[in-house]
Amino acid sequence: MPVALLTLQLINLLAVPSVFGQANFYQGKTVKIIIGSTTGGGYDLWGRLLAQHLGKHIPGNPVIIVQNMPGAGSLVAANYVYNLAKPDGLTLGAILPAIYFDQLVGRSEVQFDWAKFTWIGSPEQNDALHYMRADTPYKTIEDIRNAKEPPRCGSSGTGTTGHYIPRLLEETLGLKHQIVGGYQGGSEIDLAVERGEVQCWSPLIATFFGREPYIGWYKRGFVRVLVQMGRQRDPRLSGVPTIYELMDQYKTPEAGKRLAKVVLTAASLGRPIVAPPGLAADKVKILRDAYDRSLKDSELLATVEKQHWEVNAINGAELEGMAKDVIVQPPDVIERMKWVLGR
Repeated sequence: MPVALLTLQLINLLAVPSVFGQANFYQGKTVKIIIGSTTGGGYDLWGRLLAQHLGKHIPGNPVIIVQNMPGAGSLVAANYVYNLAKPDGLTLGAILPAIYFDQLVGRSEVQFDWAKFTWIGSPEQNDALHYMRADTPYKTIEDIRNAKEPPRCGSSGTGTTGHYIPRLLEETLGLKHQIVGGYQGGSEIDLAVERGEVQCWSPLIATFFGREPYIGWYKRGFVRVLVQMGRQRDPRLSGVPTIYELMDQYKTPEAGKRLAKVVLTAASLGRPIVAPPGLAADKVKILRDAYDRSLKDSELLATVEKQHWEVNAINGAELEGMAKDVIVQPPDVIERMKWVLGR
């Protein structure tokens, strides 16, 4: 027998136990996805869509279930996944990425190290926007800058766009807002906007154009988008300035621009899926590969198209690098972030 052929057969034989071992581990098991927000929001909907397809791409085809664990902008869920869930490949977390802010500023509630999560993947990279109810006096950026009474914006935690975007706008552009906290998630803020309890919010652009009530609100002019957070204007918001354009216009100091870069990295992380730290390398590979295949699944993509969502994926290795980079910041940036987070 030729040496090359014999070598190939030996490699195949050695690989078989590994494949069987992976299948045997997950066969008959249940994988739980802990979603750090309430039902109906973008993170919840993406987590549930993933749950429908992930299992068929994992050897052994485990059952995938979801459990919502809202609270403090997904800080509760992040603490649970990091500390209480076993690193056995059977628990995943869908968390809001901006909770690394809380670690940077030293909040005592943080019981995790952002860089040490096991990063599985994210379906998209995002930017946020800031909208206002159209029937308010705040028609333009200048109206907010000159207002005697600041607009009220809904928030579900310091690590959410509803909190840190208005604070960033005040720090960099002088746009004061009154942040109204205590909401469990985006769906509750939607209702508060409809009731007039709050007048503004800062969702992700993908969320705004990807689900109701925003699609209907935007079409009938119920809300007006005043600023978007990306470096380039989204084609769907071609008439809306970016925060970077406005910082140039209002001559924001360089320190403010550096702060904006750190804060806005959160949206770039998208809607990440994580696992507890210390997960064995073979299971990390299984879950990352399965996640990547899920995002190419024709049935999942059909749902994405139907819902007007987007897939602009980041793999687990890229997320891991971004997480390690963003969590190391100089003292001056951290001090400014403390103000943004209300410390």
